[in-house]
Amino acid sequence: MRATSLAFALAASCLVALPAAAQERSFNFALRGGIGAAPAYPGSDDFTAAPDLGFTFGALKWGRVDVGNGVRAIPDNGFAFRGAFKYVGSRDVADNPELAGLGDIDAAVELGFGLVYRETNWQVFGEVRHGFGGHHGVTGTLGGDLIFRPSDRLTILAGPRINMGNTEYAQTYFGVTPAQSVGSAFAPFAADGGVLGAGVTVEVIYELDDRWALESAVTYERLQNSAADSPITAAGSEDQWTVRFGVSRVFDWRF
Repeated sequence: MRATSLAFALAASCLVALPAAAQERSFNFALRGGIGAAPAYPGSDDFTAAPDLGFTFGALKWGRVDVGNGVRAIPDNGFAFRGAFKYVGSRDVADNPELAGLGDIDAAVELGFGLVYRETNWQVFGEVRHGFGGHHGVTGTLGGDLIFRPSDRLTILAGPRINMGNTEYAQTYFGVTPAQSVGSAFAPFAADGGVLGAGVTVEVIYELDDRWALESAVTYERLQNSAADSPITAAGSEDQWTVRFGVSRVFDWRF
């Protein structure tokens, strides 16, 4: 009888604990959508309106895994992992007749991860991404920010950026094959990977509430090495400006 009672009590306690355990599994993230102005393609001196898409990792709790404090929370000082996302627009000859003979490049999404070290008023980070769609190369960014918080809702980040890409990425956007050269105005050019750009970014985030926020950023990049030496860039500009404005929303996915 005592054994039966003990087994019943143990089973009941497990059933009570199950909902609590399920609540431990959650994924906190933010999605951003908006509009921006950017070079029509890498190396161009023309600007075009483009969609602004973004993803921010906030936190993941799954069993013993407990990473991050949430998108809107002030992060802990020290090292932390984070997701990396970048959208690269398409390059269409129909919209850019000066590229006749080079062919179109579809839009690409770059996904990856990063490592950041934070203190209260500054941070440094590095991230690596793999392209899907228009290119299948590997890109990366090294950067740092000074962090200003004039109010509880307003955050301003400003700092340098160094952008890199492997040879496959560089050749996709800055290279010209011999076959392409025959049908275009560009001489053949084999682009190498490495540091392809360096510049600075200023980002402003204003939190409307715990879920919604307005985000804007201005980025200046000076193309470097193969990206700067490319005949495509020679016909355009080494100076690349990007402006974006969007709205972001935080999601808490519990599973």
